[in-house]
Amino acid sequence: MPRNRRITAAVAVASISLLASACTGQSGTAATDDPDAETTISFWHGWSGPAEVKALQKVVDGFEKAHPNIHVKLVGNINDDKLNQALRAGGSNGPDVVSSFTTANIGKFCSSGAFADLKPFIEKSKLDLDEIIPKPMLDYTQFEGTRCALPLLGDAYGLYYNKDAFEKAGIKSPPKTWSEFAEVAKKLTKTKGDSYEQLGFMPNYHGYETVVDHYMSQWDHAYFDKDGKSNIAKDPAFAEMFTYQKKLVDDLGGFEKLEKYRNTFGDEWGAKHPFQTGQVAMQLDGEWRLGMAQDAGVKFEIGTAPLPVADDEVEDYGKGFLSGTIIGIAPQSKKQNAAWELVKYLTTDTKAVVSFANAIHNVPSTFAALKSPDLKVDPGFETFLEIAQNPKSNTPPAAVNGSAYQVTLQDFGYQYESGKVKDLKAGLEKTAAQIDRDIEQAK
Repeated sequence: MPRNRRITAAVAVASISLLASACTGQSGTAATDDPDAETTISFWHGWSGPAEVKALQKVVDGFEKAHPNIHVKLVGNINDDKLNQALRAGGSNGPDVVSSFTTANIGKFCSSGAFADLKPFIEKSKLDLDEIIPKPMLDYTQFEGTRCALPLLGDAYGLYYNKDAFEKAGIKSPPKTWSEFAEVAKKLTKTKGDSYEQLGFMPNYHGYETVVDHYMSQWDHAYFDKDGKSNIAKDPAFAEMFTYQKKLVDDLGGFEKLEKYRNTFGDEWGAKHPFQTGQVAMQLDGEWRLGMAQDAGVKFEIGTAPLPVADDEVEDYGKGFLSGTIIGIAPQSKKQNAAWELVKYLTTDTKAVVSFANAIHNVPSTFAALKSPDLKVDPGFETFLEIAQNPKSNTPPAAVNGSAYQVTLQDFGYQYESGKVKDLKAGLEKTAAQIDRDIEQAK
């Protein structure tokens, strides 16, 4: 998603860690306000782009028309740190409805009580969420049986490729397995002196979305074992992924040469993104890239496809990494029943979900919206809708300390791809031990 809809995992961990000691875990069971009474509620969200803010306001206008007694005050550009400060302070100036772009922190939000338990509201409204929302999205909005959030649109990750470059190289279709992908990436790479005229793919972990968890989504894997211990040193999928990525780095020119080329790339969210300029022929990215590339006026035809899968898991081709915006209720709010009406509308009303998805080019988060005839879909975007509905699509499991374990694993990835860590097995074992210590300390 665009940068103003994301915060880094490291910042998220730092800010949300304060929430755990600040919130009391009060749930919606104590809500006593009358949702039919005249009232004003405050919705704190992270969008800041003019087009996104305008789109959200339009959806909220629809809610106010359907609920004329409930008025909504929108407060934008709120990241997890600002939200944390408001929830700690409490008082009447705080939010009633809260949202975050950091799905990885759902474990913190739910276990610490930063977001109120939605179970009583869902039961009161008699919502069968399994019939309304795709399972991966339901998974990343709850933790250990506590549902403290619902998905408000989603993001699906796939493969973008330069169709013109494919045709020139004689490549007929996008690769389905990682071994095929490596061959295609090498075939598309054209060197120029000590640099590149065109790079088939930027594999480095700093290569704009080519992070560890996005790669891992394409292997059958388990971050934790049945006892909740880190599984990264035991599950062979992790060693396979790290080995594959490191070999791809080496085959495409080596870490230092690739990093030097990467430093010539334009901003990830600007017109000079390396895929859009033709500097790279393939890109791992989310559904938003299609609209951004078209707006940038690319000179080639864009193709989209699911990311490749492990060679022995070709039957799973079509899956991908999922994430998105999550929305809930502030536990300190004195207007939780009214707040629930807004949360329910934004996350389950088909017209509202479709309208918002169309406006900001995100993936709808309900089955009905995904299949709505009003959803604006072109052939390239259809790929991401299919990935979002694939039962094998996934997102990293929640942990009590949020995304800290992902940051630890990503840091190991940087060390391994650059050659600073030579022994993969020992490195994974050391990283697993660190993850376990951090989780135990958080408990």
